[in-house]
Amino acid sequence: MPTYQYEALDKSGKQTKGTIEAATSEEAIQRIKQQTLFPTSIREQKVKKTEQKGAVDGKKATKKSGGGLTLPFAKVKTKHLTVFTRQLSTLQDAGLPLLRSLQILEGQQRPGKLKSVLQGVTEDVEGGASLSEAMAKHPRAFNTLYTKMVAAGEVGGVLDVILQRLADFMEKAQKLKRKVIGALFYPAAVILVAVLIVTGIMYFIIPKFQEIFADFGVTLPTLTQVLIKCSNWVAGNYPTKGAMYMPGAVYVLIGIPIVVVGFKLIRWTKFGKAATDTTLLYTPILGGLVRKSVIARFTRTLGTLIAAGVPILEAINITKETSGNYVFEKALGKVHDSIREGETFAEPLRQSKTCDAIVVNMIDVGEETGDLDTMLLKIADNYDDEVDVAVSSLVSLLEPLLVIVLGGIVGTIVVAMFLPLVAMIEGLQKK
Repeated sequence: MPTYQYEALDKSGKQTKGTIEAATSEEAIQRIKQQTLFPTSIREQKVKKTEQKGAVDGKKATKKSGGGLTLPFAKVKTKHLTVFTRQLSTLQDAGLPLLRSLQILEGQQRPGKLKSVLQGVTEDVEGGASLSEAMAKHPRAFNTLYTKMVAAGEVGGVLDVILQRLADFMEKAQKLKRKVIGALFYPAAVILVAVLIVTGIMYFIIPKFQEIFADFGVTLPTLTQVLIKCSNWVAGNYPTKGAMYMPGAVYVLIGIPIVVVGFKLIRWTKFGKAATDTTLLYTPILGGLVRKSVIARFTRTLGTLIAAGVPILEAINITKETSGNYVFEKALGKVHDSIREGETFAEPLRQSKTCDAIVVNMIDVGEETGDLDTMLLKIADNYDDEVDVAVSSLVSLLEPLLVIVLGGIVGTIVVAMFLPLVAMIEGLQKK
């Protein structure tokens, strides 16, 4: 009788592993459930034939590794992974064996990270590993959410349906991400161009005016003196000869990437991530957009996982890890503890005050009716629409605001340069 290895969750949500003998995988699942366990992964133990196939596998690996140079830290593009997921779902729905499906998809990939990953996955599945176990070895391509959903599909025998849901989920998540990035890209690009233009004026134009004013001996207004001092700093025209200082323009140019890299380094620390996420969430105007996008993401993730059959405690842990915001991670951690102790989902979420009342109430209704997954996906769809509205409103508000700010900066420079010219003209007229 075959022996099956399994991973399962007990009533408290604790992970447990073991083996069980059964005639089929369905029988093994039933026996595991009779032990009041919920199976998350199950596969038949097979005799390894590494010794017999060593030379052949070595040749095969050498041959396949020639598919192109890939960097070890490279990531698979979400667009490519989505296409692969949808194609694998179609092949599984058509009744093709899993190994044959993987071989077909691996063969049609262009040289790159995804092709390299699929080669490894195909070899592991051919060696007796389950699809979820093979994918879990490549976390830069298949994250925890992906592998757990695939594992749930394998246990439930609905891998094609789960892969289809995964593809839909990734497409909607990517669409939401593009909306938010699109809303932030326009003002960031305008501000960057404005900084470069003002720096150029300070570096090249204002020093010429300064020479003209010096030749005519004009008494400069305070505003013009301040502007010239800023120009001297930008151009590096320091009064002390031989002073070892770089021009301020260099600081401006290198300061932009330093700020970006520094922000990323700060977010790598727990305190930095907590501080930046909290600040961003409560920033006027922008904070509302961030909050809506995070709610849409975590409700869609959690709803998709629960609909796929992933146990709710494990689904909440996965959602917490992929929420992308420290405030919501903390709130979902409290939700996890509440459910583990036999309490409700909605109450700790209500106490955290991270979500609007309508979100909490809809989740509460979903718990009562037993349709929590459906309710979560409805919330996600609703908040996707709200993100659309928020993005449009943000762009409409930022356009005139940026025009006013940039107009004020340019106007100040023009006035500061023309005030001495007016004084020069008046002096010439008197003479």
